[in-house]
Amino acid sequence: DHRDLHSFPTRRSSDLGIMMFSKDDLVVYGSEGVCKIVDITLREFNGADKEYYILVPVGDKKSTVYVPVGNSKLEAKMHRILSSEEIMNLISEMPEQEEMWIDNESVRKATYQEVIKNGRHKELISLIKAVHRHQQELKTKGKKLHQSDARFFAEAQKMLHSEFSVVLNIKQEEVLPFIMNELDRTRS
Repeated sequence: DHRDLHSFPTRRSSDLGIMMFSKDDLVVYGSEGVCKIVDITLREFNGADKEYYILVPVGDKKSTVYVPVGNSKLEAKMHRILSSEEIMNLISEMPEQEEMWIDNESVRKATYQEVIKNGRHKELISLIKAVHRHQQELKTKGKKLHQSDARFFAEAQKMLHSEFSVVLNIKQEEVLPFIMNELDRTRS
């Protein structure tokens, strides 16, 4: 038995410091990327009724993600999506964005895991820039990226590209050419 609950307004609850979302909101949920909140529902779990955000990833309509309302650790992974203006600002700031390369492999892995977990746009861009530059340096020596660096690079790109593609209404594979075109345009 599950009962639909009223939609919550999207606002920051000053008492709790957490974001409240509404049905039909588009959010970014960790590495799932952009998801639509298709419902906010009461479900019975272990004999107790609990409220859940029901998310469907935009890129994978067959998947469903249940996020318990009030679970601050899991709700912290949910962020509103950026506006197109915010994305254009991020793109224009990319050339000045610091790179996040760390020579110590274990520290780099731990740091990059945290970046992926937090999903902060500027940190994702710093990670992508650093790993891309390192990849280019290795290529000149005939070497390849460590598997973990390649995985973090791909995950960070997927997270950014999924959000950018939804907001800008372009295909994911068009995101990088779009960014490069914008950067070229602003240079000239």
